[in-house]
Amino acid sequence: MDRFDDFYKELLTLVKSYTDKETMLKVEPDLKSQIIQIFGERVTSLGRAQNGLADASELAFTTAEHHPYWSLLYNACQIAKITLDKWESELTREELDEISWSIDELKNACQKILANPHNDHAH
Repeated sequence: MDRFDDFYKELLTLVKSYTDKETMLKVEPDLKSQIIQIFGERVTSLGRAQNGLADASELAFTTAEHHPYWSLLYNACQIAKITLDKWESELTREELDEISWSIDELKNACQKILANPHNDHAH
């Protein structure tokens, strides 16, 4: 048995000890990827979306710019970040201009991929 599986089982025991004390926790495991997310009782859909986007953004920021899909991920994350950050308020003209610029960059990235569809993806 894998050590991570052992850890997960022990974590569930710990979580149960808190839920027995009426602490609302939600555990979402992805054991294949060895990821476990724990959400507290005041988590919102917006908070979860922002947290997930942070993971995607981290990949975009750490992936080499020469990867053929880097620009797609980076610009999509930029659009999503602005959108989520302003979810409960109004987008400014400046933010909309930034979104528009990112959309243009997405189009450019798509054109580059269409022009060279068999680019090396191993980076």
